[in-house]
Amino acid sequence: MQTGTAPSTQLVRRVNASAMLKAMRGAGVVTGTELMATTGLSRATVISICDELVRLGWLRELENQRGAGDYVKGRPARRFAFDDSAASVIGIDIGANKITAIVADMAGTSLSQVTMPFRAYNVPADERADVLDRIAAEALDKAGVSADSVLAVSVGVAAPVSREGEVLTAQEFWKSFDVRRIVSERHGWHVLLENDANLAALAERWQGSAQGVDNLVVMLAGDRLGSGILESGRLLHGQVGGFGELGYLDNVDGVGDTYGIAHYAALWGREVLDSGAETALRKLCHAKPEALTAEMVFRAAADGDQAARKVLDRMAQRMARVVGSVSTLVNPELVVIAGAVAASAHALIPAMEKQLPNFTFTPPRLRTSTLGDGIVSLGAIRHALDYVEEHALDLYPASLPKHVTAGQSGVEPGPVSA
Repeated sequence: MQTGTAPSTQLVRRVNASAMLKAMRGAGVVTGTELMATTGLSRATVISICDELVRLGWLRELENQRGAGDYVKGRPARRFAFDDSAASVIGIDIGANKITAIVADMAGTSLSQVTMPFRAYNVPADERADVLDRIAAEALDKAGVSADSVLAVSVGVAAPVSREGEVLTAQEFWKSFDVRRIVSERHGWHVLLENDANLAALAERWQGSAQGVDNLVVMLAGDRLGSGILESGRLLHGQVGGFGELGYLDNVDGVGDTYGIAHYAALWGREVLDSGAETALRKLCHAKPEALTAEMVFRAAADGDQAARKVLDRMAQRMARVVGSVSTLVNPELVVIAGAVAASAHALIPAMEKQLPNFTFTPPRLRTSTLGDGIVSLGAIRHALDYVEEHALDLYPASLPKHVTAGQSGVEPGPVSA
């Protein structure tokens, strides 16, 4: 019996510590009684874990003050504050043309954001690693924090990633560019890997228009289409990370492939130019069809250009088919169109909403993201913070003068409440 008790007790203790850190982030000064009410844990468990988190550098205990909080047998309640600056995390989005890195504190507040051009598919692995080093160093310097304060780094990639952080074997590029190993070996950081659309879903539910939504699809819809899916608040991966991959769209009538809004807006806009039609698009691209962008098409449509509006009508029908097929499969409450194209894509929403019932019996609500093209990096921050919270008793911030892991300080573990 004793053999199985210790591991399970430690597991429960980690879960309790994670619940308390979640409750304390952004809550300011809290008392033990308030933590009991928020987490449902016993007073003995709350105080025991608070003492351990103070020792590890996660919490600060404030001086007792009469009249501030609850009283226990005439004595002021002990008051604690989460130390937002105790450590930091990094979120990185490796896109096809650029890398974006965000450094954040333990409250999830962004301290810096840096973007660098990056042609991932045209350079050797060592050069890619050097670019990662440069952007991480610049982001840390801009944030004003040291490299040894980093407790976790989460990296988003455009490939299926399993629950264990392994890239699908078929993705040869990412197998040849072992991001986790390279970053970990060079810096000693704990590195997490996740699909970019999955991270976008985490970001949208955390800080975007999907806050409080448990059944959610977030669709990155720029050059390519990809989706991250939450069901009952849980991110879905599938057996090898392929849940949410949209390759089946190749076989959907009126869709035909996984190219996104930015790709087709520009392509169909160029077809308009080639047809010789009268359109403001010609002036916007200086009569150079190869220079036409999706943003120009959306701008012309907003200004009343009929040819551009027809392109957007065609786009809305295609995207209604895409969303309808996904909704038929997973029945989300909300679908959010995200990525760099989101700022313009709101123009498609009314027509998509009108057409959705033609393609699914369970049409979801539609929104566009307001998180911009940093959404994947922001989701990576959330991913890294989740890891840190889950392993809080095994990690220690740089603020602790001497790094002492749990159980080595002479402090006996307190009682555990299940």
